[in-house]
Amino acid sequence: MPNAGVTDRHRGRGRHLLLACLGSLIGTLWRIRFGLIRGQRRRTIVAGRTRQLCERLGPAFIKLGQLASIRPDVFAPETVFELERLQDRVAPVPTEDIRSLLARELGQTPDDLFDAFEQQPVAAGSVAQVHRARLKQAYRPVHGREIPAGTLVAVKVQRPGIEPLIDADLGIARRWARRLARFPRLRRWRPVELLDEFTVMLAREMDLRNEGRIADRFGRDFADDGFVIVPRVVWRHTTRRVLVSEFVEGWRLNEIGEAERAGVDARRLAAHGAEVFMRQVLVLGYFHADLHPANLFVTPNGQLCFLDFGIVGRTTPDQREAIAQVLIGLVYGDADRALRYSRELGLVVPEVKVGELRSRIEELVHAFLLDPPIADVRGFALGFLGMLADFRIAIPAGFGLLVKALVTVEGVSHAIYPDLDLIESAKPFATGLIAEQLLHPDRLRRRLPEAGRAALEAFLA
Repeated sequence: MPNAGVTDRHRGRGRHLLLACLGSLIGTLWRIRFGLIRGQRRRTIVAGRTRQLCERLGPAFIKLGQLASIRPDVFAPETVFELERLQDRVAPVPTEDIRSLLARELGQTPDDLFDAFEQQPVAAGSVAQVHRARLKQAYRPVHGREIPAGTLVAVKVQRPGIEPLIDADLGIARRWARRLARFPRLRRWRPVELLDEFTVMLAREMDLRNEGRIADRFGRDFADDGFVIVPRVVWRHTTRRVLVSEFVEGWRLNEIGEAERAGVDARRLAAHGAEVFMRQVLVLGYFHADLHPANLFVTPNGQLCFLDFGIVGRTTPDQREAIAQVLIGLVYGDADRALRYSRELGLVVPEVKVGELRSRIEELVHAFLLDPPIADVRGFALGFLGMLADFRIAIPAGFGLLVKALVTVEGVSHAIYPDLDLIESAKPFATGLIAEQLLHPDRLRRRLPEAGRAALEAFLA
C-alpha cells in the first residue's frame, strides 16, 4: 500500500488537531465558568480563545480564521475583530528549498533570473515567504514606466509542500463540519456550506496570480493619486506559486513616529487614506478587505503603499449609491436615512421592529459618532452588529464586510494619526458623492417623469 504512510500521517494529524480543539474547548468552558459568564464578556473570551486555537492548528486554520474575520454576517462581532489579529509568522523555509521551487516554477535558477538574490527572507508566513532580489533585465509592466535592470524586487514564494498540507487539513475540517451540521442549534450556521465557500476563497488566494491582477488594477486606478503607491508586478517571473513585484521601502504603521521625524505629514496622510478607502468602495466598486499593519506602510516620500490583495470586497452600482446614503445618514446623525438605505442593501427589518431599531440606531450614532470629541467607529460597529444580533436580524454578507472594513480603516488611520476623526473626514467626500449621484444624467432621466407627476399633482391640488 504505497499511500499507507501518508494515510497514517493524516490520521495522526487529525488526532492532534482534535486533541487541540478539545483542550481549547475545555479551557474556554472554564474561562466562561461553564456558561455563567454571559453577554459581551463571554463573547470576548470565546473570541480570544478562537484566535489562539487557529494559531495552534496551523496554516489552513489561520487562513480560515482570516476569512472568517470578514464575515460579521455569520460570526459575533467580537470574534470577527479578534480574528483580525491572527498572527501568521513562522520560522522561514531553508533558502535552498525556496531556490529549488523557483527553478521548477520559472524554468531557470534564481541566479539566472536575478542579481543578488538575498538568502535571508524579509518576511515569513505560514503559506509564503518573501525574499529581496534585483532584476537582471529591464521589464515593461502593465502600467507606468519601464522597471529598469537592477531594480529591487520582492520575490514572494509559496512554502514548498504547503498545498497538500492545507488540502489535508481542509479535509479534516470538512469532516468536523459535517458532524457539527447534525446538531440543530449549529445547523443554522451552515458549517458545510460555509467551509465550501471558504475553500473556494482560499484556493483563489493561494493562486498568487490573482493577487497580482488586483494589485495591477489597483495601481492603475490610483495612478493619478500622488499619495498612493502599489508595487507593480513583474509578470515575466510570476506564476501560481511565485509573485514578483517592485520592492518599496518604508515604515510599518507601528513605526510612524520615525516617519514623522523624517518629515511625513501624518495627519494629512491619515485623512487621505480614509478618502482612498471611500473611493474604492463608493466609486471603483472594489476594496482591499484585509488591511493591517503588514499590508500597508508609509514611504519616505509620504505615500501610502498597499500590499497583499488576496482578499477583496466588491460593490455593485446600486450598492454604492445605497452605501453613500447610509454614510450620509451616519455622519449627519440621520438614523432614518441610514436605516432606510440599509434595507436597500439587504437588511430585512420586520415592520414591527422598525421604530425600536431606529431609536437604538439614534442612540448609537450619538453615543459613538456625534457626541464624543473623536468618533469611535469601532464602538459603533460593535454596538450596531450586536444590536442586530439581539433583534435576530440577519446581516447581509456584503453589508457586514463593509462595516468591518470601515472599522479596519479607522484602525489604520488612527495608527497613522490617533486624533483623526473618521466621520468628520468622511463628510466632504460623502456629500460631494451624493450631489454627483443626484445630478448624474441617467438618474435625472429616471427621476424626471416621477418629478413631473409630483409637480402636476401639487399644482392641481
